[in-house]
Amino acid sequence: MSTQVTPNSPLQSEIIKAWQKGYESQPNEYSYWISDIEGQVPPELKGTFFRNGPGLFEINGQPIAHPFDGDGMICAFSFKDGNVHFKNKFVRTEGYVKEQTAGKILYRGFGTQKPGGWLKNIFDLRFKNVANTSVIYWHNKILALWEGGNPYHLDPATLDTKGLDTLNGILKPNQPFSAHPKIFYNPETQQKILINFGVVTNLSSQLHIWEIDQSEKLLATHQHQLSGFPLLHDMLITPHYYIFFHVPFKIKPLPFLFGQKSIAECLKFDSQSQTKLLVISRQSPHEMKIIETDPFFVFHHVNAWENEGKLYLDSICYDSFFETDSSINFREDDLDLSYLPKGQLLRFEIDLVQEQVSYKTLETTPLEMPIIHPEKQGYEYRYVYLNCADESTGSILQQGIRKIDMYTGDKQDFSVAPYGFVTEPMFIPSPNASTEDDGWVLTLVYNAAEHCSELVVLDARDLTKDPVAKLKLSHPIPHGFHGHWTNQLFL
Repeated sequence: MSTQVTPNSPLQSEIIKAWQKGYESQPNEYSYWISDIEGQVPPELKGTFFRNGPGLFEINGQPIAHPFDGDGMICAFSFKDGNVHFKNKFVRTEGYVKEQTAGKILYRGFGTQKPGGWLKNIFDLRFKNVANTSVIYWHNKILALWEGGNPYHLDPATLDTKGLDTLNGILKPNQPFSAHPKIFYNPETQQKILINFGVVTNLSSQLHIWEIDQSEKLLATHQHQLSGFPLLHDMLITPHYYIFFHVPFKIKPLPFLFGQKSIAECLKFDSQSQTKLLVISRQSPHEMKIIETDPFFVFHHVNAWENEGKLYLDSICYDSFFETDSSINFREDDLDLSYLPKGQLLRFEIDLVQEQVSYKTLETTPLEMPIIHPEKQGYEYRYVYLNCADESTGSILQQGIRKIDMYTGDKQDFSVAPYGFVTEPMFIPSPNASTEDDGWVLTLVYNAAEHCSELVVLDARDLTKDPVAKLKLSHPIPHGFHGHWTNQLFL
């Protein structure tokens, strides 16, 4: 985070302190049926909701400097006959086991340095695979995902860690496998394909893309050389294309190499350069168009689709990057968050013949973590659900869920402000859905007023109604990242 700090209003200061309480470590592992329920869980809502995020923000009292560096903890909510069972367990990564045994930080992270100053960090280029960013159920197993290495394989019923997974030999040891795989549904064959990517950066950068079927067979693979320092977190897919935003970054490697700064502190968004849209053919392995647009930073995309020879992309874009300063404690300092870049919903239109791009802003309210109907991935869609700020508080923190009708522009909001904070929404279609929005939206809410977490079930057709059900846990779960729903029930 930047060192710029300015006074907040009394309400904003209270909200920030409430939000910071959500970064308290949860060292305990639980397994119990949730008994404190408001409303009624729909009995036809059957399956398992998995969620990933950092669970520890210190090692034996030594603090983690950035939330991206906390050890991954998987939560599982199992829905059966209107009842819900909760379980959470840490991913027993190699780094987690070693640090718990040693009782101290042994690795540098995205924003974290080992204690002891530059002498303890100089020339140490090891990163801990924290397996904390996302989770997916595929080929009868749970994969805990992180940007910089192989996924970790977990048992979907017990959440026990089985070890690093190369997906039946598709991945090389330690090869990056992104935390944002896409499940592409083919309505003609009714088959699902897992599509994902990884970037290896040494003296040059190489983008790898894989398509994998449900039996873990490799269907297609692509490799492309990229220039500069490609910080690719998410991707877009259509029936014929993969699309990436190659964001302009500059990196100063020497302070990191000599142990003076974390890698996050050495990254600088280059607002004087262009963002490059990489449009890669799924059918022709070597065909890649590079189309430049204004400098945007992107964490997450909504969706992409094809229409009359053009590509359309909806993405959450920022005009700069979140700069990091390890001297600021994101859990304790009186931060002013109003200066941070705000995610806005933009629509891009790409003319592939002319190789030109144009865009327009669809929504200016700070938004993040978009989710759509799973079978609309890569196709034109109507509804999107996103985390949003509650503008009545003046805060940009994610305290609500917004539904946007992309055909009409109509919006619906569900808010837990001023002292509640949402996580990424999850849309689950109703078994007998008649419309695209017929189903439920799940979000795990941190309730700072009671210092506990609540799983909220919303009617996806109308977010303005009271929650269908609110399931209160007996403890808090820290702010997290991404989740996954499967109709498979695991207990």
